[in-house]
Amino acid sequence: MKILVMGGTRFVGKPLVEQLIASGHALTLFTRGRNAVPAGVEHLVGDRTDPASLDQLRGRRFEVIVDSSGRTLSDSSAVIERTGAPSQRFVYVSSAGVYADSAQWPLDEESPTDPASRHAGKADTEAWLRQQGIPFTSFRPTYIVGPGNYNPVESWFFDRIVHDRPVPLPGDGSTITQLGHVNDLAAAMARCIEVEAATNRIYNCTGAKGVTFTGLVEAAARACGKDPAAVPIRSFDPAGLDPKARKAFPLRLNHFLTDIHRVCSELAWSPAHDLDQCLRDSFVNDYALRMPTSPDFSSDERLLAG
Repeated sequence: MKILVMGGTRFVGKPLVEQLIASGHALTLFTRGRNAVPAGVEHLVGDRTDPASLDQLRGRRFEVIVDSSGRTLSDSSAVIERTGAPSQRFVYVSSAGVYADSAQWPLDEESPTDPASRHAGKADTEAWLRQQGIPFTSFRPTYIVGPGNYNPVESWFFDRIVHDRPVPLPGDGSTITQLGHVNDLAAAMARCIEVEAATNRIYNCTGAKGVTFTGLVEAAARACGKDPAAVPIRSFDPAGLDPKARKAFPLRLNHFLTDIHRVCSELAWSPAHDLDQCLRDSFVNDYALRMPTSPDFSSDERLLAG
């Protein structure tokens, strides 16, 4: 198939492009040109926020468009305005961050969304695609981890464990969160274009199990080759913090757990990485290659002051 990938040289896009090439698809990548693209792949260099750059796509037609970097409706609609709707599928990386908080967990794909969420633009995009009759498949991951992660998720924990610092955790550490490996998400995205039943479907896509914050510290310690029992944890009360200080902790302070039965059933997919494998891969094949580092731990003092 002729596939346009918006991005494709960084975190999620990189393993996805590798899988699409291995499947024999003809790829066009639209990137800012900061990273090399694989041989044999058409490369359009531009900034997707610049209409003149996007005009390189005008009149081009694709069977599949993959958008892993769009955050708002205008980001994605501006692409389709120039290319027309893909004939087979628009594959979109949304976020489980679109969901509203809940008293019942895990959240499934029918759970209410939060119009005030900072990810609300992604839910708007999903609704627009459905309204316009554009065939799409959207993925809502929780926290994505693995080599190349430019968001401070697992690295935040690695920094403190490697440098023998106490790890600040909200409350008693029993809050549940959920991580998934970037390669697993890429595999599900590549798979969906081969499955007709995935048309106009939204999928939660992440690891199979949740983990408490305390359990996450323990798994991160194992990934670093440290004894989990030797890692000190310091509790803080998020209620006593101003919003800026609260953001120093890299994860949501409430439960964040989704049900992935739909994606497993309809795509015949399952995550290949459990939590320990996710974190070990990220540590060995990314974090450890960048050490030594000199992290700034000043924000920890603001957390613990709460």
